Amino acid sequence: MNTSDVLMAAAEGGIIGDGRTGANLALGVGLVGVAIGWLALARAAGRISTGNARTGAVSAMAAGLVGTALGVLHLATSSGGPGTGNGLVGAIAAVPLGLIAVVLGCRALIRFRHTVPIG
Repeated sequence: MNTSDVLMAAAEGGIIGDGRTGANLALGVGLVGVAIGWLALARAAGRISTGNARTGAVSAMAAGLVGTALGVLHLATSSGGPGTGNGLVGAIAAVPLGLIAVVLGCRALIRFRHTVPIG
């Protein structure tokens, strides 16, 4: 299985489960990305002293991109409308969550670069 097959199976809900599984996966990845981005932003601002802000920022951006991609892929492949049980509303909610995770990761990375002394 290549990457596109794995993403397509995840967006369609996999082999087992209903149509909401792919949307729930995208929503979960987006939420994890937002949480990691928020923590990375707090680390870069100096409010949390554990961990590396740069690693958290890059992880948040990666999780946000994956969540957004899965949400868009689920939107493109789902049939029916909202309320049909295909997970369309979850996929719609996953797209902005993934984008928020990317923005939080970018802000944390920018703030981390401004606080690191050069030399």
